[in-house]
Amino acid sequence: MAKGGNSISKTAVWILMGLLILGLGGFGATNLTGTVNTLGTVGDKNIDLNTYARDLGREIQNIQRRSGEPLPFTRVREIGLDQAVLSRLVTQRALDNETSNIGLSIGDENLRDQILQIPTFQGVDGSFDREGYTFALRNSGLSESEFETTLREETARTILQGAVSSGVVMPQSYADTIVSYVAEQRDFTWARLTANDLDGPLLTATSDDLRSYYDENTQDFMRPDIKRLTFVHLSPDSLLPTIEIPEDQLRAEYETRIDEYNTPERRLVERLVFLDQEAADQAAAALEVNGTTFEALVDGRGLELADIDLGDVQRLELGDAGEAVFTAEAGDVVGPFATDLGPALFRVNGVLPAQSTSFEDAQLELRDALGSDRARRIIASEAENLDDLLAGGATLEEIAAESDMELGTLDWFDGSGDGIAAYVDFAEAARAVTVDDFPAIESLDDGGVFAIRLEEEIPAQPAPFDEVRPQVQANWENAQTENRLREQAEALVPQLAAGTDFAGLGLDATQEVDQTRSSFVGGTPPSFMSEVFEMATGDLRVIDSFGTVLLVRLDAVSAASDDPETQELQAQLTAQINQSLAQDLFDVFAQDTLLRAGQHIDQRALQAVHVNFP
Repeated sequence: MAKGGNSISKTAVWILMGLLILGLGGFGATNLTGTVNTLGTVGDKNIDLNTYARDLGREIQNIQRRSGEPLPFTRVREIGLDQAVLSRLVTQRALDNETSNIGLSIGDENLRDQILQIPTFQGVDGSFDREGYTFALRNSGLSESEFETTLREETARTILQGAVSSGVVMPQSYADTIVSYVAEQRDFTWARLTANDLDGPLLTATSDDLRSYYDENTQDFMRPDIKRLTFVHLSPDSLLPTIEIPEDQLRAEYETRIDEYNTPERRLVERLVFLDQEAADQAAAALEVNGTTFEALVDGRGLELADIDLGDVQRLELGDAGEAVFTAEAGDVVGPFATDLGPALFRVNGVLPAQSTSFEDAQLELRDALGSDRARRIIASEAENLDDLLAGGATLEEIAAESDMELGTLDWFDGSGDGIAAYVDFAEAARAVTVDDFPAIESLDDGGVFAIRLEEEIPAQPAPFDEVRPQVQANWENAQTENRLREQAEALVPQLAAGTDFAGLGLDATQEVDQTRSSFVGGTPPSFMSEVFEMATGDLRVIDSFGTVLLVRLDAVSAASDDPETQELQAQLTAQINQSLAQDLFDVFAQDTLLRAGQHIDQRALQAVHVNFP
């Protein structure tokens, strides 16, 4: 349950900042009797139109910030965001109606104390600023009485929620039962049988064997749902051959990027700094007489090699050490030399020779770079005209005939990754397109554009036998291997049950101890631990596992331990259960207050708010 002070402070922030940001002063609906300020009523309480608009706008902005993309109102309606905001507001007003009916409120003195604590209304000295309070509310479109009424209602709702939810505790046995289930432990021994353990070669599959297996397991050879698309596509690469870049522009670009084409020699260097000259000299001496290593010196300073790595540097970046470092060989340690941080030793880890690329050698790369940039600009300038043509009724075929766009067809399915289907933007459009959609120009992340038309949808169906025969044969052989191994493993079960150990049967066994339901044993199928926990002590079971079989014996069952980790789990689970129960109880209470109060929503006023959102 939220604390009253925090909740009220948040109320002040969203009332002030939300109205300032969204500028909702223009929201309102006009009918024959004048301006409507409410969306409806819950009991005796009005639902404020501007409050709904502000809350909805804030939710839309939150989603846009998280996704980084605009959220059109059509999408808002599709995901039911408007209904969720309205439902929340209706529930709040139902609670406000309930607090009024039972006479629950805070006095003027308590209200005053709450307002004085809100930082927004405090001056630079931390005291309440009366003029700032009035100014902030006026600029937010609120009167003092409206703000104070909102604050009273918020506080009353908080008190009501506390009265309903506090002291709600689930019986401890509930959490104990869950913890006992989750933290129970098993000890077991298991061995894997693979194709190498088969007691004889597999049979050779005949065509009839494979055909029968295919017919019995058709679901394993299904083609995905396919959308047969017609598309037009214009990419920067397709325009490159038509674009000429004058040599003077290429030379100007070369000069702009001269640092990329002419790089001086660089070295990969590590620098170990010491506290004083004496310590640095001693370290250098120890290296000279082979009394230590550079790594040992680093470790002695309590550092890692990553802490002293300078990366690749130029001579002038190293100051006094530059000359020595750049005449040293890879692996040499030089110094100590004075640095801004103190005397330091330098180790050379690699030499990156100077590189010089002439204009003639860079010309092709420069032409492609400038040409691609120009091609993207050309496409951007033509995209709007192409989209207008499509909107005017032009077909994809006509667009391709009258422009540089290339016409193509594609059998697209979710997961296609070749050609234009590899673009994320194209895949999203293909996933969403329907037969009723009209083609429209859409952008790709490389600067290209495309438009698509859905010709037909082909539901999932089995691939022809001849097409998937190699896969059928591989699956058949895998199934035969598992069946043979399972028969061999089941033949060993009586011997293990009689007391023969795994090693005596030639099995390389692994023992697992203190394993819980959430444990993972490498090389086992996802259902492995679930099957183990179905077994009783001494049980033996054969489990299929990716073309092999596992032979498992359950050795011991242990109750949940009383270690600190289990105790922490129990405490967290108890708190979570109690909180969930309290929330469920309050939700039921809130719904009851709404049913008793009754509600009426003015759909015309609601629509008047919605038309203000793009």
